[in-house]
Amino acid sequence: MPELSLGVTLAVLGAAAAHATWNAMIKSSRNVLLDTTLVVFFAGVATAPFLPFVEVPAAVVWPYIITSMALHIAYYVALVGAYRAGDLSHGYPIMRGVAPLIVSVCALAWLGEAPKPMVWLGVLLICGGVLSLGLAGFHWRESRVSTCWALANALIIATYTLVDAAGVRTAGRPETYVVWLFTLDALPFSLLIMWLKRNQLVPYARQFWLRGLVGGMLSAAAYGVVLWAMTRAPVAAVAALRETSVIFAALIGAWLLREGHVARRVAGAVTVAAGVVALKI
Repeated sequence: MPELSLGVTLAVLGAAAAHATWNAMIKSSRNVLLDTTLVVFFAGVATAPFLPFVEVPAAVVWPYIITSMALHIAYYVALVGAYRAGDLSHGYPIMRGVAPLIVSVCALAWLGEAPKPMVWLGVLLICGGVLSLGLAGFHWRESRVSTCWALANALIIATYTLVDAAGVRTAGRPETYVVWLFTLDALPFSLLIMWLKRNQLVPYARQFWLRGLVGGMLSAAAYGVVLWAMTRAPVAAVAALRETSVIFAALIGAWLLREGHVARRVAGAVTVAAGVVALKI
């Protein structure tokens, strides 16, 4: 089984920071749905120029790409629902914290990966830490809607992570899978929102296209690095390590977005950091 090297670890940590940043951009926007649409669209715009430089995926790869595209539509819908209903520092950690547990169990059954005991400890610490971050200041009556959206999205995230991990390994070359997936993934959700919200989306895009472009580039880069890492290290370890993004999201939410509970979120961040150390032992 491939090991989690220092280079892969640093790359995934960088991807985690990028992922938290574009999620914070969406949460802090004037219109969560329209900004999500712009990020999705411009992620495709950012990757499309690379199409001539990668191979066309083999026939055996296309089922993974198509399945992932369908799952990503559900992901965007749940993401919008969670951010409309609650804080970034509540919904984001729950979405990202539950998913690695599901991935770790399923990777054992589906991909035949049996992580070492310290990797399991790292996964559990990271998941426990991110859930602690998400549950800081939790009140069921006030937070139940955002929590339900976040839990649903955790299942979706785990599912497309496993699909893409298998797909990128089947493709053999990570860049081929990433470029084709992100380019094509930009179309279904963007076209759907264009059809439903044309009168709002077009003027909004004219005003905030640069914001969407930056968010889209961060989104594509973040997930592209993660898929590359999954060809170099155990899927469970990479899936857990990428969730260090909740540290960045918690700090952004607590300080920049003024969502509070700083001490509780720092404690959760320390737990996540301990999990990262366990992954490396």
